[in-house]
Amino acid sequence: MRRLHEANYGVYGVRKMHALVKREGWEIGRDQTARLMRLAEVQGVTRRAKTFTTRSDSARDLPRDLVNRAFTAVAPRCLWVADITYVATWSGFAYVAFITDVFARKIVGWSVAATLKTEALPLQALDMAAWNTGGDLSGVTHHSDHGSNDMSLVYTERVRELGAMPSTGTIGDSYDNALAETVNGLYKAELIRKRGPWRTAPEVELATLEYVWWWNNQRLHEALEYRTPVEVEAAYYAENRQPVITRV
Repeated sequence: MRRLHEANYGVYGVRKMHALVKREGWEIGRDQTARLMRLAEVQGVTRRAKTFTTRSDSARDLPRDLVNRAFTAVAPRCLWVADITYVATWSGFAYVAFITDVFARKIVGWSVAATLKTEALPLQALDMAAWNTGGDLSGVTHHSDHGSNDMSLVYTERVRELGAMPSTGTIGDSYDNALAETVNGLYKAELIRKRGPWRTAPEVELATLEYVWWWNNQRLHEALEYRTPVEVEAAYYAENRQPVITRV
C-alpha cells in the first residue's frame, strides 16, 4: 500500500487505491483496502476552493459559448478545455496553462511561465497541443473562460488558424469551464501543495512535466472508470481503427 501510494504522488484515496491494487492483481475488497490504508498510514489528498486567476475584458467581442456546460465528447479531438492557474514561488509567481481533451481527460498541451502574457503562456500550450495532434485541429471546439489572458485576439486567431472553433463561457463563472477548473484544482492539490515550497518557475516547469506524464499515462480517473487517459484514447482508436499520434 505504501509503495503504490507513494508511486502515485501520495494522493489516492480509498476508491482509487482499491482500483489500483486490483489492477496490480490483488483480490481485495474496498473495506479491506480502507483498513490496510489506515494501517499503512496513507490517505487521499483534498482539494481547496478555486481562486480566479484570469482577468476579464468585457469590452472585447469574444466568441460565444458553444459548450453550455455540456463537458462530454464522443471521441478525442472534439472538445478541448483550457484554463490558467498560478503557483507561488520564492522568486515570484509561476503561471501554468493547461489544455485538456474532454473525451479521455488527457492533457494535450501545457505551459509554465513567469508571466501571463499570451505569447509566453497560453499560446505555447496551444501550439504544444496542436503539435501533439498533428497540427490540424479541424473539428475541435476549443473552450475557455472569459479571461483576457487566453482569449486575446492573437490567441483566438491562432485557434481559428489551426482549424478549431473558439468558445468562451460567462465572465467569472467557474461552472462554464468546470472541467478545466477541475484539472487545475487537482494539479494544485496533488502536486503543488504536496511538493512545495517552490523556488523558481523552472522548478515548477520540471515538476509539471513529470506530473502531466503521470496524469496521462498512470493516474486512474474516476470519470474514466478508473482507467488512464492513454488507455481510454487507445481503446477508442482500436475500436474505430484510426491511427494514434504518438508524440510526447
